Amino acid sequence: MKPILNVYALPRYVEPVELAGGTVVVIDVLRASTTIIYALDAGAREVVPCLEIADAQKLADQLPTDEIVLGGEREGVLIDGFDLGNSPEDYTPDRVEGKTVIFTTTNGTRAMIHARMADEVLVGAFVNAGAIVDRLVDREKVSILCAGTDGRISEDDAMVAGLLVDRLQRRGGMVYQQNAQAITAREFWMNAFALPQADTSPNARRVNNWRASKCTQSLRPAANSTVSQRETPFSLRSWTRSRTARSPFPS
Repeated sequence: MKPILNVYALPRYVEPVELAGGTVVVIDVLRASTTIIYALDAGAREVVPCLEIADAQKLADQLPTDEIVLGGEREGVLIDGFDLGNSPEDYTPDRVEGKTVIFTTTNGTRAMIHARMADEVLVGAFVNAGAIVDRLVDREKVSILCAGTDGRISEDDAMVAGLLVDRLQRRGGMVYQQNAQAITAREFWMNAFALPQADTSPNARRVNNWRASKCTQSLRPAANSTVSQRETPFSLRSWTRSRTARSPFPS
């Protein structure tokens, strides 16, 4: 039987019971997943996700105050009475090392609670993609659960999901049974960073020749000058900033 590798672009696309019996990777790359990874890397003893603010405060009341840190946000704003927000740079060793981080966010921790019936729940983002792939490479049932933003699909989450699917397929040497969203996520990831391809059709060559003639006419180069046909340098940074990507997932 083929191992299973599914992607769910939003929690509402899968029931919690469907996630049972396997490993779930929860992704909220901007920013709960990334923040949790930074907190653990900074030496936090553990990060406990909570659904509601009241749940987090109730748990905090049960633990010694010098052993906990309350962190999280609602609609991107620091919660009143909490120690830290949802920015990775807030979770430094001097603030969280050796402590339990009680954490609640608008989207990310909700997705984690949604995965509560899974045998194993991992937190994924760009910053730990390699480690996640190492952990998943021999798993028989993997579900990648994207948190989204206020019930809408987040393209950044879909991008990480596609990255994980692509790396698992390339590295694992296994043929996975995948749902349509897994296939789409991988295509989204691969297309987002594909280099532009030259159009070599006869019509394109005629258009390019016409454009070149117009350029040389307007430039009027001197008789001893040469016109280089070198391609414009490709800058990934500037291209990704200017490009408007459209998510292929259903809304």
